Amino acid sequence: MEREMTELGLLLISYIFGSISSAIIICKVMGIPDPRYNGSNNPGATNVKRLGGNKAAIFVLIGDISKGLFPVLIAIWFKVSDIILAGVCLSVFIGHLYPIFFKFSGGKGVATAIGVLFGLHVIIGLIIAALWIIIAKVTKISSLSAIISMTFSPIALWLIRPSIELVIMQIIVSLMLIWRHKENISNLMMGKESKIKK
Repeated sequence: MEREMTELGLLLISYIFGSISSAIIICKVMGIPDPRYNGSNNPGATNVKRLGGNKAAIFVLIGDISKGLFPVLIAIWFKVSDIILAGVCLSVFIGHLYPIFFKFSGGKGVATAIGVLFGLHVIIGLIIAALWIIIAKVTKISSLSAIISMTFSPIALWLIRPSIELVIMQIIVSLMLIWRHKENISNLMMGKESKIKK
């Protein structure tokens, strides 16, 4: 019974942790317009960069990666099963997308998903982060980088940390992330997607 309560607590804490919006908090502290209602209306690092510059975007990026990383590391420290670990990963990601503290209006989850992957295995995190950076450098399009890197992430996970529960979780995360980018995909198809500014 105690074990089950611990696992339930980990799932709940992971969702609450994911619900902490780095973008909204940092923009408020730094006097930057609310990213939910300005720019692309997305509370993420790319939009914060547009609204407040590189420094603010870096803070958001670190915050979002960290909130994906730490719940996973805590769950691993408790030596939970892969199915509970998958639940923790999914909970923190869903928390970012649908945060209880911000009327369930969250970001698209790229940095948080990468943080989760770093928690599962540092090499997986490095591969996906490097893939995102390379594509972003070549195309200058953040959304395309996210879509391609996250599409590849379940394969990288299977090759380095093979677990059917974790791979299924990552497929779900990737599909949810791609769905959150549906407007970006439409813009990409019409050649109207905005590029990353220096």
